[in-house]
Amino acid sequence: MRPALSLIAGLAFLAGNALYAVPEPLLGTWRLDSQEVNGQKSDSEPLTLKISQSGDKLAFAFSVPVNDVYFVSMTYTVKLDGSEADVKNAKGDKVGTVQVSPAGASQYKLILKGPNRPDSSGKLIVSPDGKTLTSETDTAQGGPSGRSMHSRQIFSRY
Repeated sequence: MRPALSLIAGLAFLAGNALYAVPEPLLGTWRLDSQEVNGQKSDSEPLTLKISQSGDKLAFAFSVPVNDVYFVSMTYTVKLDGSEADVKNAKGDKVGTVQVSPAGASQYKLILKGPNRPDSSGKLIVSPDGKTLTSETDTAQGGPSGRSMHSRQIFSRY
């Protein structure tokens, strides 16, 4: 009888952990469909975003086509706890930092910082059906104008 109780307890433990092992909704390959800046549709170059799991972090790789070959132009690997991570260009040089943290169901808060440019804050939202990723960022422009810029990018999963 004790082996049966051990088996039942083990299965209950595994089932309980399976509930928490839900795949991260951001994971996947995303293609840029459209882009807006301050509410105005903006032409955009082809862009692919691949988000993969790397231990307890997520790796973001942005790629653009060069002579019909997709070339990684920017990367970062970040924990979803708001800690700062380096943003690197295609050469592996640090060009800034990023912080990502949960902000609700399938939503994430994003903070980007870099030298010689204003900080940006925003959010990433995965649609309920998991087919669309929306990235919205706000950047306060420095200088006497004090204007701000709002950008919105819509990606589809493929």
